[in-house]
Amino acid sequence: MGTQPHLLVGEGDLTDIALLPGDPGRVDRIATQCDDSEVVAENREYKLVNARYGDRELTICSTGIGAPSASIAAEELAAVGVETFVRVGTCGALQADIDIGDMVVATGAAKDEGTTRRYESPTVPAVADYEVLSALVEVARDRDESVRVGPVATDDAYYAETEEYVRAWEEAGLLAVEMEAAALFSLARRKGLRAGAICTVDGNLVRGTQKGESDEDEELPEKARNNVERAITLSLEATRRL
Repeated sequence: MGTQPHLLVGEGDLTDIALLPGDPGRVDRIATQCDDSEVVAENREYKLVNARYGDRELTICSTGIGAPSASIAAEELAAVGVETFVRVGTCGALQADIDIGDMVVATGAAKDEGTTRRYESPTVPAVADYEVLSALVEVARDRDESVRVGPVATDDAYYAETEEYVRAWEEAGLLAVEMEAAALFSLARRKGLRAGAICTVDGNLVRGTQKGESDEDEELPEKARNNVERAITLSLEATRRL
């Protein structure tokens, strides 16, 4: 098997488990919590680092924004031997009682994006792997961290999230909206692999707050920035149980 065209890695270059932030800059934030790390490849929105957290060897790979680029990452990671994906990202809350900085562990994702439709019927569910989901929830419990656990929506049209969309998601009881989980969950299931997701809330669409509105020159509000670090810790600890 040759080098993957987008990730620029081959079989044996990575580990069996990958943490998947969207932002390439967040790869470095995750790596700083590890005991050691080494950049493996960088191309376009994809930055790949192999790291060690305690006794766990892992890979960190950014996916860029949205399901199309995330699915490319998942396809190519799977092709070189990665078996477990853990998305570590941000999301917008869809329930009024969810605050900026809260952490959401997704049980499943509504497929309000276009990528998964090229793979399967929209009626086929996009759900998190039970073992990955359980590891994230159990680590949070053991560390006395509060997480919201439930379904989210995956959308690929950030500026087309109208009031009607938000109201429908809220009424359906979805906790948050993000842009990659449905694709990662679906591809992992189809390939017999595992996937889960933990996301930090950076705004509340029901309340009308968006990320970037709280702090000048910062994408995320301060509380969200702080709790992204906590979500990273939970995801790293979860890898040790997987």
